[in-house]
Formats: sequence, C-alpha cells, structure tokens
Amino acid sequence: MRRFAQKLIRSHEFYLLLVIVVVAVIIQARSGQFFTGNNLVDLANAMVVPGLFAVGTYMVLVSGGIDVSFPALASLAVYSLTRLLVDTGYGGGIWLPFALAIGLGALLGAFNGTFAARIAVPTLIITLGTANVFKGIMQGALESVQISTLPDSMSSFGRANLFVATNPESGLTSGMPVSFLLLIVVVAIAFFIMRFTMFGRGIFAIGGDESSALRAGFKVRRIKFWLYVIAGIIAALAGLVRTASMGQMHPTNLLGMEIMVIAAVVLGGTAITGGTGSLTGVMLGTLLIVIVQNSMILIGIPTYWQRVALGVLIIVGTGISAVQLTRRRKRNRIVAV
Repeated sequence: MRRFAQKLIRSHEFYLLLVIVVVAVIIQARSGQFFTGNNLVDLANAMVVPGLFAVGTYMVLVSGGIDVSFPALASLAVYSLTRLLVDTGYGGGIWLPFALAIGLGALLGAFNGTFAARIAVPTLIITLGTANVFKGIMQGALESVQISTLPDSMSSFGRANLFVATNPESGLTSGMPVSFLLLIVVVAIAFFIMRFTMFGRGIFAIGGDESSALRAGFKVRRIKFWLYVIAGIIAALAGLVRTASMGQMHPTNLLGMEIMVIAAVVLGGTAITGGTGSLTGVMLGTLLIVIVQNSMILIGIPTYWQRVALGVLIIVGTGISAVQLTRRRKRNRIVAV
C-alpha cells in the first residue's frame, strides 16, 4: 500500500487531477453551479468529440509522430458520407453511417499511413500536407456546402440520451448523450491495444527509439501504417458524432481543433517526442481543457480570457513534455556511463 501511495504521488496524473479539483472548487465557490447535475452532464457531453480525437492523437504521439490532419480528415469523411446518404434519400438505421465513417476514415488514414511509413519526413510535415489535400478535395472537388437536413437515423442518434439531469435551482436540463458510450468503448479498446498487444508495445518502442524497435523485431513500417488507419477511423467517428449532435453538417466546424486536442494530450503527460504517455492522463488533460473552455463562463470570465488560459495550458503542457525529455536523456546518459 505504501509503495502504491508513493507511486501515485510521483505520477503526473495525480497532480493533474489535483489541478482539476482546485479549478473545480474555485468555480464552484464563485458560481455555486459547477457541481450541479446538468453542468457535470454538459462537461461529459463536451468531452466526447475532443476525447475521441485525443485517443487517436495520443496513439500517434506515443509513436513519436504527430498528426494535425485529423480535423480535416474527419470533415472530409463525414461530409462525403452525409452528402451520399442525403442525395440517395437514405432512410435506414444508424449502422450504415457508422460503417461508412469507419471505411472512409480507414481509407484516409491509410493515405496518411502510407506516407508516414514510407517517407523519412517528419509526420508534422506529412500531415500538414494531407490536411490541405483533404480540405481541398472537400471544398473543391465536392464543392462542400452546409447540409442542414440529416438522415433520420443520424438525427435520432444525435438526440438520443442515456438520461437527463436537471438543475434544481434554475430548472435547466442537460442530457447525457448516447455517444458518451462510444467514447468509453473507444478508450477501452485503445487501452487494451496499448497495454496488452504487441502492436501497442511496438508503438511505444517506436516512440522510444525507432532503430532499437527495428532491431528488436518490430515491423516498424507496418505498425506505422496501421496506426494511422486506426487514428483515421477514430477521427471519422468523432466527426460523425459532432455532426449528429449538431443536427447538421457544417464542412468547417471541426477545422482548427488540432491545437486544443494536442494540448490536452501533452498536458496529460504524453511526451511530444514519443515513448511515454497514458490514456488516464489524456482523459484528465481533455477534461481540464473542456473545463477551461466551458465552465469558466460560469464565473463571468470573458471569451478572450478563456483563450489566454488555453494558451497558458498549451505552454505548460509543452513545458512538461520538455522536462520529461530532459529527464529521460539524463537517465539514459547515466545508464550509458
């Protein structure tokens, strides 16, 4: 028990949780509304899309790569499937939109994965390029416009709730969306992959030292390729959830989320240089970002100050990653000596 307590106190996640608790208590003290049922449900709802994006981003960052194309990938995949279903007058169940999202996400992810696995160029540069390709196809070849009417199955999925929480003072209600279950399932699958499979171990090994991973027998190119396929699938699912919850398809709604998501992942303790990180930290980092963006309005903080706070969190998260890298290099030098 003592060893567990010592390990817990030394963990990054423990201090991140303390920060979240302190922020929550401050907001509660100022507003009296943070711990109300409807506000907590609103936070959970707001976590679904960035949380899904964060899972895919986490897996890529652990491998030593970085993907900034996932908002554009999600936008192209979901716009394509929505337009197809609307133009054909689809009236079936939600299974087909999900199947199309998975297929298109895998296809576009494979596009990223092919370049990441075959070309010795930083993945930041690759995904900056593919992001522009995806946006160009959507805005040019597909002539994207806002789609205000979705198929009934997508609209129903976006409105479906597990339960509804009511604020006893104001009477405001908030529904816990069914899509929150999707976040839980994706996190559970990613945890299993990263913790208990050779594929997950290979991701950590590549992020630690790609040359050593290759010598250890890991199929580096294959792992990189399938990693970006998985990231593409998760991004497309996140895009589908956002579109369904909004009740319309806006081609540019998701664009620009990459900074917030990467900040959440790095803030959660994932080293931006790869090799370390945990899904627990990722979810806590995402929660902190969501609190900053959504709950600070409860205490009357203007939008521009929320942006300042988000910027500070990005700097702090990057600083934490830099400190982790410095410590790891010092440990490696000590071991080498």
